[in-house]
Amino acid sequence: MNVALGGTFDPIHDGHRALFERAFELGDVTVGLTSDDLAPKTRHEERYVRPFEERKRDLEDELAEYAAEYGRDYEVRELTEPTGIAVEPEFDALVCSPETEANAERINEIRRERGFDPLDIEVVPRVEAEDGGVISSTRIVKGEIDEHGNLTPNRSPREK
Repeated sequence: MNVALGGTFDPIHDGHRALFERAFELGDVTVGLTSDDLAPKTRHEERYVRPFEERKRDLEDELAEYAAEYGRDYEVRELTEPTGIAVEPEFDALVCSPETEANAERINEIRRERGFDPLDIEVVPRVEAEDGGVISSTRIVKGEIDEHGNLTPNRSPREK
């Protein structure tokens, strides 16, 4: 099975790792990594996103471990459109988060319009941080939590 997923992945955290794990459980994985031009446009709030090549290097390091563990192949491709690579005919499944499920449904609409079979959409549940909030790159960059969802030393569970 050929599996697609996409995102900015900056910084990579346990929520992303849950997506990667599910993708590699299903098959060979192609990850669409948002381009430098697209990355800021996918954000709900403004924040700095590292350059594509830095994010790609870190992502490939992370994916290599999953590929070895599951005996799968992987590829990282640049995303220049919000619907990304998943509209291409060679994919069978799309792994996404609850936040991106609506986009996954839109991708299937585009695939149907193009005469392609719809993708199996695998929605991976959010991963919670120590304080019960969602682990996110934005929270990590703000210094609220680390990549595993642990509160940073200057935060307490009451400061949600």
